[in-house]
Parts: sequence; structure tokens; C-alpha cells
Amino acid sequence: MAMRYMIVALLLLSGCAGHPTVNQVPAADWQPKVASPQFERSAGPRVLVDAAHGNFHRIDGRFAAFAALLRADGYRVASGDQPISPALLAATDVFVIANAMKGGENAEWVLPTRPAFEHAEVAALAQWVHEGGSLLLIADHMPFPGSVAELADAFGIAFRNGYAIKSVGEGGSVIFTRSGGLADHAITRGRNAGEQITALKTFTGQAFSAVVPVEPLIRMPDDWAVFFPQEAGKFTSTTPSESTRGLLQGAVLRHGQGRVAVFGEAAMFTAQTQVLGDTVVHRMGMNDPEASQNAQFVLNVLHWLSGLLQD
Repeated sequence: MAMRYMIVALLLLSGCAGHPTVNQVPAADWQPKVASPQFERSAGPRVLVDAAHGNFHRIDGRFAAFAALLRADGYRVASGDQPISPALLAATDVFVIANAMKGGENAEWVLPTRPAFEHAEVAALAQWVHEGGSLLLIADHMPFPGSVAELADAFGIAFRNGYAIKSVGEGGSVIFTRSGGLADHAITRGRNAGEQITALKTFTGQAFSAVVPVEPLIRMPDDWAVFFPQEAGKFTSTTPSESTRGLLQGAVLRHGQGRVAVFGEAAMFTAQTQVLGDTVVHRMGMNDPEASQNAQFVLNVLHWLSGLLQD
């Protein structure tokens, strides 16, 4: 009989979403700092953050820091609580999907993973991007990649519905540097020294490949693996795995006239704490002391999606 491992310590220390023993909440003490806002207040591009598909991250909750940072830069940020349609997208410049999941908070994190989007929604979003829209698509570790697999496939991205970690028993948080997985790109270079990204921390997610030309941003370590449990956070000695060699955790691409940024980790875009009772046991995202450049990276991604940064 295979030995089972409930990797409680792994999930606590790595920033994995939604483990039942941990309350994962927005960091109340984090405030965005934007020295030189790109746009006049509430005059920038319109950013719509999906909230209609059981999203684990919404701007009235765990994605609040993302919205606060963009607003500090002048973006107009709103929550989208309607199904995707041409009418919804017509008033949007950048559409954001972060950890969509069929069933939302009531979903069971077990296989098989049900799709979060209807076929018509996928088609409408793909057409909108093709005609010039910009999409930020984020899907963390299992079950989120499975929920948006069809949507990712529409843009030539093959998500892995698992956990990208060093090993069973070791965490998945990692600091990417220019000599270790962080690609040289307009997004990491920025437009000046103050916008340059030399280190970026992620907090456990998945990894993906592409069947279309993409511009890599984050390359996974060659000696890691994606593990595919039947139930989130539960691993056995026979849990299937795949090497992360050649896989990505962040990339951008062109789709027709539009732009797409894809990431396999969500906490890096947030500022959250994990608490047990009243005790903070972990900080993750832009409030992590080791993630001091994450906020600028988020802004650079949005600047690329907005056309301010050119390849």
C-alpha cells in the first residue's frame, strides 16, 4: 500500500491556495507605493478583473492589492461579475482572469476538474483579443489549470494541472534571477533603472508549455517537477510527475492584434498573509520581504499589456 503524505508544511510555507488548515487573507498592512504614476488618477486604461467564474482571487478579496497597485498607477479597475460576452469586453482594455474555478468556494479540489468557462465565452474572449484586446490569464496549482485548460488552449498554451515543486516534501517558492530563470525582456528591463527587474519571487504554482511562439518571462528550474495528485495537496509515493525541464511559469504572446500575458502562479500578483487562528504564519506576494521587486513587475506586465512597453 502506498504511503500517503499530507504536505501541510509544504502548503503553509509555499503559499498554496486554499489549504483547509490555513486562512488565506489579504494583507491589511500593505499599501502600494508608486512614485511616478503612469496616468492621471482614474484616467488610465480600463482593467476588468473577472469575478463571474468562481474566482479564488477577486479584487474585493485576495486580489485587493493588485487592484490597489493598478489604481495607484492611474488604471481604472473594476470587477466583472457577468459572463464573458462581446458587450462586456467592449468597455474593457485589459481583461484579467485569476484562478477561475467551477463551483467557486464550494468546489471540491479533486479530479476531474470541470471547466470554468462556457465554449461561447472562450470564443468571445479569443475573438476580442484577436481584434486588439489584452488578456492577463493566471492559473495557479491544481485545480485551477484544469478549470481554464480550454481557454488557455485557445491561445496555444498547455497548462499542467498539478503542482510545480522541487520535490514532494519540499516547497515550491523560488526566487528567479537573471542568471536563474528570469528572462531578458522588455517587461524585466522596464523603461529605466527604477523599473528594472532582477529578482522575482513566486509562491508555488504550475508550469506550462506553448504550441505557438511565445516570449518567455519565467523559465522553470530543470531539476523540478510537476506533480499531479488526484486531490489538491495530497501526494503518494506513486503520484505521477513530469519534469519541468523546458516548461515556463510566465510568458507573453501576440494573438492577432492583441496581447496575452500568461502565468502559472497567482500569489506573486497579490499581498496576502496565511494565518492559523490569530497568528500570521506566512506572508506571500508583494508584502514578502524577499519579493521587493514583485510590485514593479506587476506594473511592468500591465504596461506591456497596455502597449506602453514595446518588445
